[in-house]
Amino acid sequence: MRIAVTGSIATDHLMTFPGRFSDQLIADQLDRVSLSFLVDDLQIRRGGIATNISFGMGCLGLNPILVGAVGNDFADYRSWLERHGVDCQSVHVSQLHHTARFLCTTDQDHNQIASFYTGAMAEAREIELQPIVDRFGGLDLVLISPNDPDAMMRHTDECRHRGLPFAADPSQQLARMNGEEIRRLIDGAAYLFTNDYEKALVEQKTGWSDEEVLSRVQVRVTTLGPKGARIDRRGELALEIPPAPELGKADPTGVGDAFRAGFLSGLAWGMPLERCGQLGNLLATHALECVGPQEYELSQRGFLDRFGAAYGAAAAAEVAEYVRCPHA
Repeated sequence: MRIAVTGSIATDHLMTFPGRFSDQLIADQLDRVSLSFLVDDLQIRRGGIATNISFGMGCLGLNPILVGAVGNDFADYRSWLERHGVDCQSVHVSQLHHTARFLCTTDQDHNQIASFYTGAMAEAREIELQPIVDRFGGLDLVLISPNDPDAMMRHTDECRHRGLPFAADPSQQLARMNGEEIRRLIDGAAYLFTNDYEKALVEQKTGWSDEEVLSRVQVRVTTLGPKGARIDRRGELALEIPPAPELGKADPTGVGDAFRAGFLSGLAWGMPLERCGQLGNLLATHALECVGPQEYELSQRGFLDRFGAAYGAAAAAEVAEYVRCPHA
């Protein structure tokens, strides 16, 4: 199954605040917030939603097709991704701008305040999908994850025009999009990914009920943080996927991206939706245990042992036929 992953490509600047953001907010003065947080730590990591997802899929043994825009400073990052199985030939290189930057501060309760510098990502709107389709002789799924908003719209419209199945993952861009734009992004999607907060935001901004959203997509996947994930389909009972036990919490950045990587890997292998959700949950747990969204390493035995412990030996045996983790 050939999966193209479109979206942001960025460098993450991750900082840790030792207190709680909520303790610094004054309830009757939220209309004029002026705060500065003294942080304890700064980690500069590879990031970007499309790259995080592609990296995770590569760590499970797949070769996803990365589609996005970067600056001339991308060479080392490209090498890293290609060593992890990611096809980067469809990445557009800007001659004017740097690769995007994500700046995020996390408090002791794992709440986050973040800013995003677009940079070269703005040129993603210039990318056509048809040359990628031609290069591979077709695409089985296009994931449209947070990116330049015009690029997201263009990719969605092109998928509809060319009859390409697509998955909608608007997440971080929901805050700046209006209801009409969100409806245009998700209508007709084979899969819709959100977390539980974003699920409510989609319904509020579109004016569609839960049932109306589900009538417009084939599968609705909602991540629930420490409660795992839920998968909804029209006319069928929801699948509740319990979380995979974690060894510890280090940094929530990129956890949702790792879930999508695991889920899409299961789809690529033709696995049932329950297994896809389980793969997503376990890969998300690995990301949570590291600082930075691409710092985890997967060993074949370790991953399958944890999968079996979380979801049973039979489930582990089923995915063992496909998983090809690179690390010893």
